[in-house]
Amino acid sequence: MKKFFEEFKAFAIKGNAMDLAVGMMVGAAFTSIVNSLVNNIISPLIGLLVKVDFSDLVLKIGEVEVQYGAFIMAIINFLIVALVLFFVVKAMNMLKGIGKKPVAEPPAAPTTKVCPFCKSEIAIDATRCPHCTSELGK
Repeated sequence: MKKFFEEFKAFAIKGNAMDLAVGMMVGAAFTSIVNSLVNNIISPLIGLLVKVDFSDLVLKIGEVEVQYGAFIMAIINFLIVALVLFFVVKAMNMLKGIGKKPVAEPPAAPTTKVCPFCKSEIAIDATRCPHCTSELGK
């Protein structure tokens, strides 16, 4: 049991676990900001355009209410969060690349060689020079 607690302690104190915890807290706070943006700004603006408050859109089937307006707002929330996260990840990737040297491509294998007799350029796999007809060693 002692080994289990030692392993858990090592895991919890690792940088990755702490980064994950901080990321989750920031994500939760960001989600509340996006919810407020959608519920208090975007939803009323859309309501002005279509003359309907989305949060009030309800479909009654017997005694059951299907709140499809709330679902539409949840989709808008998701799209905003996904868009912002896309931009954050894109910016982080760009920042990671700053200062790094681009990886140079290795030089291509030669496709030609010079005939040792007439100094003409010939194919690399030629066994006889097409210009002076000398036999070439392999």
